[in-house]
Amino acid sequence: MARSLGIWTGILSVKDFVDIEGESIMYQRIGATYLGDRRAEFIVWAPLKERVDLQIVAPQERSIPMQRDNRGYWHITASDIEPETQYFYQLDGETLRPDPASQFQPNGVHQASQVVDHSHFTWKDSSWENPSLPDWIIYELHVGTFTPEGTFTAIIPRLKALKELGLNAIEIMPVAQFPGARNWGYDGVFPFAVQNSYGGPDGLKTLVNACHQQGIAVILDVVYNHFGPEGNYMSTFGPYFTEQYPTPWGAAINFDAPYSDGVRNLVVENVLYWLREYHIDGLRLDAIHAIFDFSAKHILAEVAEQVQIFSQQQERSYYLIAESDLGDVRVINPLSQNGYGLNAQWSDDFHHCLHALLTGEDNGYYQDFIQISKFAKVLKEGFAYSWDYSPFRKRYQGSYAGNCPSYQFVVCNQNHDQIGNRKFGDRLSHLVSFEALKLAAGATILSPYIPMLYMGEEYGEESPFFYFIDHSDPDLVAAVREGRKKEFQYFQDERETPDPYDIETFKSSILNWEKRKEGKHKVLLDFYKRLIQLRREIVALFPSEVRNIEIFYEEENLILGYIRKVAASQVLCLMNFNQQAINYSLVLGDDTWQKRLDSADSQWSGTGSSLPEILFQSQDLIFSSQSFVLYERKI
Repeated sequence: MARSLGIWTGILSVKDFVDIEGESIMYQRIGATYLGDRRAEFIVWAPLKERVDLQIVAPQERSIPMQRDNRGYWHITASDIEPETQYFYQLDGETLRPDPASQFQPNGVHQASQVVDHSHFTWKDSSWENPSLPDWIIYELHVGTFTPEGTFTAIIPRLKALKELGLNAIEIMPVAQFPGARNWGYDGVFPFAVQNSYGGPDGLKTLVNACHQQGIAVILDVVYNHFGPEGNYMSTFGPYFTEQYPTPWGAAINFDAPYSDGVRNLVVENVLYWLREYHIDGLRLDAIHAIFDFSAKHILAEVAEQVQIFSQQQERSYYLIAESDLGDVRVINPLSQNGYGLNAQWSDDFHHCLHALLTGEDNGYYQDFIQISKFAKVLKEGFAYSWDYSPFRKRYQGSYAGNCPSYQFVVCNQNHDQIGNRKFGDRLSHLVSFEALKLAAGATILSPYIPMLYMGEEYGEESPFFYFIDHSDPDLVAAVREGRKKEFQYFQDERETPDPYDIETFKSSILNWEKRKEGKHKVLLDFYKRLIQLRREIVALFPSEVRNIEIFYEEENLILGYIRKVAASQVLCLMNFNQQAINYSLVLGDDTWQKRLDSADSQWSGTGSSLPEILFQSQDLIFSSQSFVLYERKI
């Protein structure tokens, strides 16, 4: 057993104390740990139970009593246990349940858990170095619809194409075991178990191995704000939930009420498990605004501390990225400033502004973002609201983020939520013109922030991305169907809401990958490649520690421009969100600017641009509709 910075690294570890600033924190390994030599350690948290027995069901049935410690953890080290042994826990001599920390559910959420031997897998990434956060260009994908096969290993042949595009990180939507074979993944009920229909533990490891060999980091989407409804047996083991805070999914996860130490332990252990056993490079933390914790130390701060320690142990960087709709810099402020210490967070404001400007939609939350001045503020500061009144929310929103490094924000023009939570799963390619798709790409990739693409965006994928489920409970299926209908009852389109349970809804969401070789799809793909290449080449397009950006705009004409300076490098970017060509007078200093990319050029199937190759001093420009141009200052 090796020990470093107070954390066990050997597989025989059971529990340990980590000292941070004088505090003593106890973490407990949970689940089934295969020890080799046909021995395994089983640990489960069930603090209110009088008796817990390990029930081996395959290959040969037997029952083994477990021993309770003073913190409510039940332990047993069992012999004659092979990898792939299947088991339940029997609670108080009656109820049989799968392991809450199961590492594999080969037969689904209601059946036995299975022992996993992590030592047998051959890793080939010993020389892998995780790219630094400012260098990331992320590609979000859903395993089930990225390929017709819908498996981890089916992704591997496409990694070369993603690398050629210029991407260096993929973000995988949640893979924690959910009911059935098709789901977005946010209904997971076994946070340690890799989805069986995707390929299970070895499938995910094989994908990560292949990604690292291609120079691609892997981000995993994880959910700590709720568990799914079907197969959720957590409450039969202990007080995993609290009625103190309501959530859209029912009772909140218990992070600050009595017995919350066992729940917090599960989350910390789960985070480290993905980094340790699956070599994941970063985690995207889903909807942290739905995590309720009024402890003196927020669970996210605790997670960030432990990831920092693990990073020091491994002598490499691991990153935590939050999704939050609060616009709160505490999420990314350092622990030393009483922040949560996460590395970055999504800026939904960026998406909302860009979507509203491109589509003209002003319903729902888009009403808060329709002005081009809001987009200017996002580009300058990261959020559209910094304790300003939000008409949609009918309250004040956001905090000032202009002093945060720009690489602490992840931005996109599409993602799974913004597509899949529309009635018909509309991608941006369904809603706007080809010219507007190029403008969206330029605004995102040339922004000061970390860009994220949603699968298929790079070639203008036309298949929708619907919401879909595969629950086995008929009442639950009916409830989901009814909920979707109610959500869109005021939607102007009178067509029937797609049935989330219908397998055709799922199948129609699968990418048409071959389209990337055809017509305008190929043009758009080449355009994305060029944008990413320029982002890599021009220093002024790098995310930076200090925001040196000058922004100017015309609200009436929907024109926005900015000059960014990083070191000696400078760029000028002009964007026209108007559906008409605009005459625009540009006032510059004595610098001379060389055109680097113009989305209206015929090379990119545009209508042709009249913008000059060289800009200097003051000039009157004719700016093509829904286009952008990038200039670089000549030195």
